[in-house]
Amino acid sequence: MAIHNDLGRKGEEIAKAYLEENNYEILDENWVHGKAEIDLIAYKNGIMIFVEVKSRTSVAFGQPEDFVEKRKQKQMELGSLAYIEIMNHQNDIRFDIIAITFKKDNTFTLNHIEDAFWPED
Repeated sequence: MAIHNDLGRKGEEIAKAYLEENNYEILDENWVHGKAEIDLIAYKNGIMIFVEVKSRTSVAFGQPEDFVEKRKQKQMELGSLAYIEIMNHQNDIRFDIIAITFKKDNTFTLNHIEDAFWPED
């Protein structure tokens, strides 16, 4: 498996643990619908949260969250609509980003951006 895939998987594991430690219920991981993949789907206080996890080893070209482009946001929106219908969710939703930057000493920084974006047409 490619190193970037390993990094992404590690980031998703860290993000999941972080959410669970902060009383989020994890509903799904790596949920796929058509071309849309949602890294984590969580639930807290009646809100369904669709989470994109971005992991990087450097911020030389920008923060990890800067790489959640409009196309990805739109795909997440389409996936979320299908998930909401399947789950018959009637309450609020939001889109979060968890940005993780790994350091050379095997530590990392985690930035949880709640309500990070709302997909546009």
